[in-house]
Amino acid sequence: MLNLFIINIMIMMISLITMTLALILSKKTFYDREKNSPFECGFDPMCSARMPFSLHFFLIAIIFLIFDVEIALILPIIMIYNYSNLFMWFYVTIFFLLILLMGIYHEWNQGALEWSK
Repeated sequence: MLNLFIINIMIMMISLITMTLALILSKKTFYDREKNSPFECGFDPMCSARMPFSLHFFLIAIIFLIFDVEIALILPIIMIYNYSNLFMWFYVTIFFLLILLMGIYHEWNQGALEWSK
């Protein structure tokens, strides 16, 4: 019982020391307007709040999120290779990759992947 109490005290002390060091070391010494201003998607927050939002930036962000989720869906396919029927695994994987490639081809044809317009 006493050992458990000593271990808990040690853990709390190490955590407190770590948090104190992080607080001390993270103090900013150079403050100016640019460092204190938020950076929001390439907008200058010091100008008018009624500036039109870049729809192109929004589309690229959505495309990134969609393909990021699809990568998370591809990773388990590799892990189940040894536990599934080889032909069924092959067809499902090819079908999923074809859907992914058709989606990126469609976005390319629509011009959503053009960075400079």
